[in-house]
This record gives sequence, C-alpha cells and structure tokens, in this order.
Amino acid sequence: MSEEATSAPRIVVGVDGSGQSKAALRWAVAQGKLTRAVVEAVIAWDFPTSWYGLAPPTGTGPGDYETQARRILDRAVDEALGPGPGRPVDLRPVAVQGHPARVLIDAAAGARLLVVGNRGHGGFAEALLGSVGQHCVQHAPCPVVVIRGSGEVT
Repeated sequence: MSEEATSAPRIVVGVDGSGQSKAALRWAVAQGKLTRAVVEAVIAWDFPTSWYGLAPPTGTGPGDYETQARRILDRAVDEALGPGPGRPVDLRPVAVQGHPARVLIDAAAGARLLVVGNRGHGGFAEALLGSVGQHCVQHAPCPVVVIRGSGEVT
C-alpha cells in the first residue's frame, strides 16, 4: 500500500497574514474537519532582492527571515482560529524559502486541495485574482479553492 493510501488526506493553504489568507485558512480547517484531513498552513519567505542596483542590508541571515515568516504565520493562525491547542484538525504550520507561487505548487504535490485567498499583500487592490492565486489555479497538481474577501461576518 502506498503512503498516500494509508495517511490522512492533506489540504494545503497559503497564508501570508492578509485577511484573505486568514479566510482561506478558516475555510481549509472547516473542510479538513469535514474530510478528516490534515491542514498544512504554508508561508513562503525569501531574501530581499537588490534595490535599483544596490545590495540589500547584509546584517540579516536566512534564519532571521525564516523566523519572521514563522511569526507572521503563527500570528495569522491565532488570529484566524484562536490561540492554543484544541483545534478541530491536525494543523501543521510550515515556512518555506522561495517564491510564494512555486512554494505552494510544490507543497500541493500529493494534496487533495490547495486553498488560497483571492489576493494577498502584494499587487493591485482592484485585481480580481492576485498573481500567486492565478499561478496556482493554472499550475497546481490538485484542485484549487480560491476564497474571496476576508471572510469577516458583518
């Protein structure tokens, strides 16, 4: 029997701290509860690129960027789901170096679903779907769910 056949199904959700990504996380957790799936909350981080030919500050190492990404992820999870243990699913937070679209596509290999917000922190506010979401919809190895809005009930 393959590992996929014996392990719990997996839902990957992209989290960047934005309202849309928190709504995507809430949706993924609700779906995970219904399907008894593990939810993998993924944040991507990378080194800053040069600024108009100038090198970025060098006093910061890879561990610092990953630590900052992990803090953003942990805060977003707590804000979206409430703090602490007792969550309704096995939630696995993951921080990965790389471009967000590539990180999510790679993480989605073998997953049942990939869940993203329609827009994250980057891009144009007027865009219907951000560049990362668009890339995921076009290239993911599994079905993609795009969550619109912040998911806040008013």
